[in-house]
Amino acid sequence: MIEELVAAGVALASAGAVYVMAGARVVKQYERGVVFRLGRLRPQVRGPGFTMIVPGVDKLRKVNMQIVTMPVPAQEGITRDNVTVRVDAVVYFKVSSPAEAVVRVEDYRFAVSQMAQTSLRSIIGKSELDDLLSNREQLNQGLELMIDSPAVEWGVTIDRVDIKDVSLPETMKRSMARQAEADRERRARVINADAELQASKKLAEAAHQMADAPAALQLRLLQTVMAVAAEKNSTLVLPIPVELLRFLEKGAQQGAGSGERSSVAPPAGESEVPSPGARLESDPDGSILRQE
Repeated sequence: MIEELVAAGVALASAGAVYVMAGARVVKQYERGVVFRLGRLRPQVRGPGFTMIVPGVDKLRKVNMQIVTMPVPAQEGITRDNVTVRVDAVVYFKVSSPAEAVVRVEDYRFAVSQMAQTSLRSIIGKSELDDLLSNREQLNQGLELMIDSPAVEWGVTIDRVDIKDVSLPETMKRSMARQAEADRERRARVINADAELQASKKLAEAAHQMADAPAALQLRLLQTVMAVAAEKNSTLVLPIPVELLRFLEKGAQQGAGSGERSSVAPPAGESEVPSPGARLESDPDGSILRQE
């Protein structure tokens, strides 16, 4: 009799241990547990760690609280300026209320995905092509608001939405490339014309300065000759202007003094400029010019 009682006690203890083990649950740090008792939602959400439920009566459903990265399939649409494009995006969201995410919507992931696709097609139709290409930050914010508005009722919070890529038809790409090339060519021509205008103003100022001081023109000519003569492989043919001869003759006369003059005086009424083909010679001291 005692043996039967002991066996019954051991069996009962084993059954109790099995029953208790059947009700043991472990909720991870990034999860929350939602308990349904006989199909009715319990108000308390189980936190991370070890928790117990009533086997056969309670049902524990774990909800992931991590941020979920969901790619949105490429959606094809027509922009407001009648351009066909394909746009794909990515949505980052997380569950803010585990009980509502389980009760209010059958599958919150599928619901967010469908809402993201619908909102993306809507934002394509409301935007122009230039906005899709260059003003994506504002479009991302508008898309986030469109998705977040119904998702709040499902216990889901949209963290951010990013438009990944905008695919254009090949004809549109070629047209944009031609437009960009024409715009760059226009800017290059404007810059060249502006440079020519500035250079012409500087040259005009230099011409006025040289007109007041003719020696400056001769010095500039000599500088040019020196710069060209630095190349040993080049042959320089330089015509000597009459003004240069006048300048040299004037310098020689100033160095020789007022008592020395040229041996050949020009006729009255004519300038002292040598005739074409004339040959100039100087005295041994190099101070007086002679014309033959």
